[in-house]
Amino acid sequence: MLRRSKITFLLSVIVLSLSFIVGAQAAYPDKPIKVIIGFPAGGPLDAHMRLLVEKLQSSLGQTVIVDYKAGAGGTVGAQFVAQSPADGYTLLLANTGTMVINPAVYTKSAFDTLKEFQPIARTAQQPLALIVNNDVPVQTLKEFIAYAKANPGKLNYGSAGNGGISHLVPEMLKSETGIFMVHIPFKGSAPAFTDLIAGHVQFMAESVPQAANYAKLGKVKALAVTSAKRNPALPNTPTVIETGIANLEVVGFYGVLAPKGTPPDVVNKLSQAFKETLESPDIQKRMLEQGADPAYLSADQFTKFLAAEMPRWAKAVKQAGAKLD
Repeated sequence: MLRRSKITFLLSVIVLSLSFIVGAQAAYPDKPIKVIIGFPAGGPLDAHMRLLVEKLQSSLGQTVIVDYKAGAGGTVGAQFVAQSPADGYTLLLANTGTMVINPAVYTKSAFDTLKEFQPIARTAQQPLALIVNNDVPVQTLKEFIAYAKANPGKLNYGSAGNGGISHLVPEMLKSETGIFMVHIPFKGSAPAFTDLIAGHVQFMAESVPQAANYAKLGKVKALAVTSAKRNPALPNTPTVIETGIANLEVVGFYGVLAPKGTPPDVVNKLSQAFKETLESPDIQKRMLEQGADPAYLSADQFTKFLAAEMPRWAKAVKQAGAKLD
């Protein structure tokens, strides 16, 4: 009888423990979630996340806080997240440069994307626009190439930081056309745009949503877009391929990652929340108007996508000769 009572007691303890564990897992998220962006506020990643926050909070039932840790082309923010607890409460919103270009550009990469992060969801794909400040006396990409050749070493181009896509694309353009421009890296797109508009740099390659906004305000001139087709946000701007100047087609992407080791149920819940957010007709409409394509991939799909993108960009980096210590 005593033996049976002990067994019954132990079973009760086990059942209660399992119930507690299941309840704790089901409670996620039970506190605010922080999304880290490795660039200053005001840039394209910031604008993208701000567009998603309200719907994402509704899907998760928790506050989503956007925080900025700028530096080294997004590397500072990425390192911070990689070293954070793998509990789903600290995420990274990153771009092509941070995730797949930096590991190829830097001879000593600060992190390994596939080994140190758990992909959550791809959120967008978008081309870049090639833009100049209003003082540059050109209206087309063909005119700009001719102007650059006539003024070797006198033109600067700004980027969101060493190793990012806004650094690599101008290098690819230089390689294709034989022009020479001096690279001026900034800690994000926002300060780079400030100096572009002020005339301290003459050229930039930046994501269409950000570039289109400034072009529509008349603060910069858009010469071409890097996609295969024209972009709805800049319908009168030709593609680079259309201009006949260079064989250049580049489409960047944004995505969300968590530290490696984040529990599968947390990964799935986050991925599903981003799926619901990106399937919202209002979100899709606003993203397309800005020039971005709502391009959701699940955690597994995004992992496979990154694994395929990394060698492709490594080849592009090698061809462009863009290497940093």
